[in-house]
Amino acid sequence: MSFFSGLSRPMRAAGVALIGVAVIAAIIGGVTALSGGGPSANNAGPTSSSGSPSASSPAPGSSSSATPPSSSAVSSAPSSAPGSPSGQPSTQPGQQSGQPGQPGQPGDQQASNKWVTLRVYNNSLVQHLAEQAANDFRGGGWNVAEVGNYSQGVIPHTTAYFRPGTDEEAAAKQLAAEFGFVAEPRFEGIQNSSPGVIVIITKDYQSGHKGS
Repeated sequence: MSFFSGLSRPMRAAGVALIGVAVIAAIIGGVTALSGGGPSANNAGPTSSSGSPSASSPAPGSSSSATPPSSSAVSSAPSSAPGSPSGQPSTQPGQQSGQPGQPGQPGDQQASNKWVTLRVYNNSLVQHLAEQAANDFRGGGWNVAEVGNYSQGVIPHTTAYFRPGTDEEAAAKQLAAEFGFVAEPRFEGIQNSSPGVIVIITKDYQSGHKGS
């Protein structure tokens, strides 16, 4: 005996109608589930603008607070290239005017004259006067190479003799000025003597005297 056998005809008709409606609703629900039950293309991901990367957002590892060096920092750097400090003197060492030892300076010229050989001879009756004069000359930085006696004539006064046009000339004049006697060109009797300034000492030589 079925469920509908105990019901009246109107009730059976109503039950069949309800069942039919339920079946139709079930069919429609199934079709809807198959065709549109999945997520739509528009809902595939987050749509919030706050969740998507922004073109202006800083890249990983960068800081939005970083700023390029200011122009003031750049302008404070030294303007001169390495190796040419702005405080460098305009003249190189050894180029200052008046510096001792520079070529052409009086002090250097006088010092350079002292390398010239001196030959010192006694023409007096005072013993060891040539040796005394030679020691004075050496004490002044002069290059005394020979000490002896001159007996080929009488020299009127102490004289430094030189060969004109040679280094002997400047050296003889400087030596004579320093020690208070005269300088003259070589005379005939000593023309062929060994090179160097020939200083003939007479009794007027004052030991240790140096002129201004």
